[in-house]
Amino acid sequence: MDEALIRSLTPQVIGVLVRRGADFAAAEDAVQDALVDAVRGWRDDPPRDPKGWLITVAWNRFLDATRADAARRRREDRAEEEPVAAPGVDDTLQLYFLCAHPSLTPSSAVALTLRAVGGLTTRQIAQAYLVPESTMAQRISRAKRTVSGVRFDQPGDVATVLRVLYLVFNEGYSGDVDLSAEAIRLTRQLAAAIDHPEVAGLLALMLLHHARRATRTAPDGGLVPLAEQDRSRWDTGMIAEGVEILQAALARDRLGEYQAQAAIAALHADAPTAAETDWPQIVEWYDELVRLTGSPVVRLNRAVAVGEADGPRAGLAALAELDASLPRHAAVAAYLHERDGDLATAARLYSEAARKAANVAERDHLVRQAARLNTDR
Repeated sequence: MDEALIRSLTPQVIGVLVRRGADFAAAEDAVQDALVDAVRGWRDDPPRDPKGWLITVAWNRFLDATRADAARRRREDRAEEEPVAAPGVDDTLQLYFLCAHPSLTPSSAVALTLRAVGGLTTRQIAQAYLVPESTMAQRISRAKRTVSGVRFDQPGDVATVLRVLYLVFNEGYSGDVDLSAEAIRLTRQLAAAIDHPEVAGLLALMLLHHARRATRTAPDGGLVPLAEQDRSRWDTGMIAEGVEILQAALARDRLGEYQAQAAIAALHADAPTAAETDWPQIVEWYDELVRLTGSPVVRLNRAVAVGEADGPRAGLAALAELDASLPRHAAVAAYLHERDGDLATAARLYSEAARKAANVAERDHLVRQAARLNTDR
């Protein structure tokens, strides 16, 4: 059975069932049952129309479950009209709006989206977040229960959808399963359907980051820091498109956090070498981000920029104002101490940061950084 085909068809089939009247959780369960049947039967006798086959079997499974569940049957009977999809928006993006319902926390929304729309298994999502599979299964189940009665006329708002698209892009950008291209496709679609400068800002941000994708990992799979990436391999066409979209968004004078982040990414993309990066201007954009968001994580990233613009001691001073329990705080402190020449402290902090890493790739990179400094001393 072609797993890539199944992954591409799954959100489409779920969307069809939802438009026919199924609630999201029931639709996903029915499609999962149909996929089990496909695994058993397609290997020896694949259908001529896989999508039609899945729709038919999944719909029948849904009907069977509905007849056995009186409460669900009453809820479905009250839905007299099929929900109408937004113009120019496909089933997958409609599912994003449902998965991004404001009643869900961001982490639950992302986990549910990765499972239901991205096609990742619960084990893959758990590994990405370094949590037990049982924990992630419970998180996804709670999210499904939360949205089980929500219809497509009650979706998450644009800001919530943007947040989930942003987080899913980041997961795809750093994970083993490439979801970043799909996130870009959906954000393009959203930008075409909605006149919103922050949608454009997010699209520009994704393009500017994705342009560096090929250089972010070494042949052995290890992370390559931005300063060490081969800039001749960056996708200049994608960078030009991102910059053009960003400039148009900024010209509307409705600055938001995604536009500010994209401006920082554009400054990195514009520098011929790491040494020629305009760090003072990047600090200014981080100041804007702090004003817009007040985010401690933004302040953490600003400390790195300050360290590059004004020296590691200035960066450490900015870092001292932040809570040491912040994610990546130890990694930033390690980097700044290394630049300041305190290799022993840096090695210790790299090891500490590795124990707190958010994903396997980051953890392995930090372990290598600590080992490098311990070897050099």
